[in-house]
Amino acid sequence: MDGGVAVVGNGPVGQTAALLLARWGVPVVLLDGRPRRDPAGSRAICQQGDVLDIWETVGAGRRIADEGVTWTTARTFYRDRELFAHRAGAGGNAFPAFPAFPPFVNISQSRTEEILDERIAAEPLIDVRWNHAVTGIDQDAAGVTVRIAGGRRIRAGHAIACAGARGDGIRRMLGVSFDGHSFDDRFLICDIRAELAGWAHERRFYFDPSWNPGRQVLIHPCPDGIFRIDWQVPGDYDLDAEETGGALDARIRAIIGATPYEIVGRSVYRFHSRVVNRMRVGRVLLAGDCAHLVSPFGARGLNSGVCDAENAAWKLAYVRHGWAGEDLLESYHTERHAAALENIEITSATMDFLVPQNAGQRRRRLEVLRRAADDSAARGEVDSGRLAEPFWYPDSPLTTPDPRRPFTGRPPRGAVPPAGPGILVPDAPVTTPAGTRFRECARDGLLLLLTPGTTSATKETAEQVARTVAGPASVLELEAIDSTGALNKALRAGRREVWVIRPDAHVAAVLAEPGPTELARVVRQALGGQSEREGANNGVLPANR
Repeated sequence: MDGGVAVVGNGPVGQTAALLLARWGVPVVLLDGRPRRDPAGSRAICQQGDVLDIWETVGAGRRIADEGVTWTTARTFYRDRELFAHRAGAGGNAFPAFPAFPPFVNISQSRTEEILDERIAAEPLIDVRWNHAVTGIDQDAAGVTVRIAGGRRIRAGHAIACAGARGDGIRRMLGVSFDGHSFDDRFLICDIRAELAGWAHERRFYFDPSWNPGRQVLIHPCPDGIFRIDWQVPGDYDLDAEETGGALDARIRAIIGATPYEIVGRSVYRFHSRVVNRMRVGRVLLAGDCAHLVSPFGARGLNSGVCDAENAAWKLAYVRHGWAGEDLLESYHTERHAAALENIEITSATMDFLVPQNAGQRRRRLEVLRRAADDSAARGEVDSGRLAEPFWYPDSPLTTPDPRRPFTGRPPRGAVPPAGPGILVPDAPVTTPAGTRFRECARDGLLLLLTPGTTSATKETAEQVARTVAGPASVLELEAIDSTGALNKALRAGRREVWVIRPDAHVAAVLAEPGPTELARVVRQALGGQSEREGANNGVLPANR
């Protein structure tokens, strides 16, 4: 295993990391201290569209999307009055071809894990080991030694710590802090199966309802007639006592009335807002809840963890194959730590609205909710969570800024920034041997995309630079692959440009008629400063989807 990667934690983030590494031809040992998978509860249910796209590179995204459900109406209530309803997307599972995936689907984390497990079982480069509790992680100049309970040791080139929210031991082993705070109130989750007419494609959010005074309730539809209900409850809430005394049934009946129902899962948890000070410690990268915890309003936990996994996987693959030096791994910390801090900022603002921390916040919340029923301007201030979205890397050391396409900051809810350096490329139909969607092509290595009007000299320069890149690299002409013109429109591409696109489909640079020296420099920067290797791009290519 010395040439491979040890992934600690067999949850969805660890599963994703293992599958993506295997796709890049890197052997993985996937470790978990549990004896087997625990299927209890819905847990993280909202899987964002760009994350589904990542999972599709390993053959899982379409299955998860097709089994999930998407709510099309978001209803928001204050006390016993509906404030507003927001319509979003198409109904049911009838998704348009582009974008390839809906903004999100609701499906239990347990089912998502089952689908990822099926993909792992079909992957010979992944060695899954349950009952492997990690007791120590040692590093030296050549690799990582993972110590396992019972005296066993596993040797690997690098490791990814995906041990989840309870990864305190792993964080201590690595010497990282986990600063932040925990909220006093708890949240009760009940997954119930019931026939609730008209609710199958609605998300309902209640502020201060009469049947949960002073707190919130959130209801999400899930597959198979299941509805997930989240109640904000006091810090001393006792689920067992409430269930035994019949109060839990009364709590559910207050929402669904006399409708028959079945509880299929329930749990109580506390929200946290924490992030490690380092997401890279030598040869070990931290990802997912092991590295950051946020409140679930906006579904930024699991979704950001999967984005961690993709960022980590391509960079570790490039290092393991010798296509880049160890310095590339530092950009993992730079990029994903910044993403974690942004998620902390956004979810903290949501929690300040949901659970005001002082008198001023309580006054503002009350004033906004009272106005929102009749004032459309106030509705935009009602904060029940900003849905997960990709993090944009304009400030990354791998990105070359373009003054013609400046990043203007976080866009309004539901919007994405214009395509440009640091931004995940838009998807569109294309005609290429690598696939029928642009993002399929953009995740197979470094991509140099030539826009209309590119001269033969610039094309020759791009092909020459691609040949010297260590690792897979390709050159595509936009006019040749974009028969509908949809990609050109989505990119807002100019004439005679070269778009440099990273292996995770993020734009690294947009250059106007670059010369050989400029293009080579920008490409090296996009891959972490790797040195040129004549003909070295004939290495391992990502596995076929």
